[in-house]
Amino acid sequence: MTRTSRLPGFHRITIEERRSLVVDTTGTDPGDIAQALQGGGLAAETADKFVENVLGTYALPYGMALNVRVNGHDRVVPMVIEEPSVVAAASNAAKMVREGGGFIAEADPPLMIAQVQLREVQGATNAAARVEAASEEILRLANGALGGLVARGGGARGVQARVLADDVVVVHVIIDCKDAMGANLVNTVAEAVADRIAAIAQARVGLRILSNLCDKRCVRVRCRVPASVLVTDEMDGADVIEGIVNASRFAELDPYRAATHNKGIMNGIDAVVIATGNDWRAVEAGAHAFAARNGRYAPLATWRRDNDFVVGMLEMPLALGTVGGTLRVHPAARLSLRILGVRDAQELACIAASVGLASNLAALRAMATVGIQRGHMGLHARTVAVAAGALGDRVEKVAAMIVEARDITLEGARRAIEVLAGDTIGESRAIDE
Repeated sequence: MTRTSRLPGFHRITIEERRSLVVDTTGTDPGDIAQALQGGGLAAETADKFVENVLGTYALPYGMALNVRVNGHDRVVPMVIEEPSVVAAASNAAKMVREGGGFIAEADPPLMIAQVQLREVQGATNAAARVEAASEEILRLANGALGGLVARGGGARGVQARVLADDVVVVHVIIDCKDAMGANLVNTVAEAVADRIAAIAQARVGLRILSNLCDKRCVRVRCRVPASVLVTDEMDGADVIEGIVNASRFAELDPYRAATHNKGIMNGIDAVVIATGNDWRAVEAGAHAFAARNGRYAPLATWRRDNDFVVGMLEMPLALGTVGGTLRVHPAARLSLRILGVRDAQELACIAASVGLASNLAALRAMATVGIQRGHMGLHARTVAVAAGALGDRVEKVAAMIVEARDITLEGARRAIEVLAGDTIGESRAIDE
């Protein structure tokens, strides 16, 4: 079957049927899916080598975002997330984006920053100038600590010195990490060059560590969505566009709204980051620092009207890896990369950011039309039904009952279960009679 992310009815079929369909559309080995996702995808014995004091593993749902087309290529995108409606909303929004040609994305080269703090500096401006004048020596020293990376075409690319105070200078060594996220590589460089840099600056070494504000490693995504696919039962497409643009402007004017606006973006991005074994905490730190880079917290994505289209634009730092770290040992992370079919870390960043922009579109459209709660709480109702004790096909029945009653609570679900139990008893008696 040709690779496609358009899989209508995917949510209505069984788990085994979904797995088979993903195998058919992505070419993934069926045994890999069963093995990688059985019991959460990670054995306790393996987890014990990841972190300390392990008792076991904590599983999260592993779902698929559908309809995603990035730079002309269809992607079935793994998402690991516990929040109801996020996967469905991203898939639905991606379907709308397809009608405008899909997502167009680009990613910067994978450049990361190693920071060396210098303290007790005498004459900070002159010290910074001396460090930059010695850039070639510092780069040679850095590359000497990166033999494997240099052999793969990466390595140190530049040196920048910044004066932070009269007695504090920070030196940035820029590292091309290729397809690695790069944290360990960058920290290695920071420690390898720190003493020499301090000697050149005639200062003392402070901290030596990477920066998660990787603003030289940004991704940019753009999409155009026609008004015709945004319509609802209550609103036409032009009115929906007006609502989306208004929501964007609200986030641009108010940091309190911008924080929640960006959280919606990160719903999509973090889920892909986790599914592929990357560091979602580093991604979050970089995203929010970038959002505040101009001294005021702002939205990472904005939306504008363009005649009968609404145009979304997202820019943010996104350092992801397709080699190294967790990816070497976590079977579900390796599976995710095979399903995605990505060639390198930049391509992965483009896909993750596209899912983030889709999540943002879904949230803004919902708020501009029926409100965020209708769809979200409808899916949340299933979780409530399970928590109340519903089993099997009764989960959907209980969920439908509490949504209709607008009582999506444990008590409401328990009452619904009692009603269904009473109906079943009545049916049994009727059959006996």
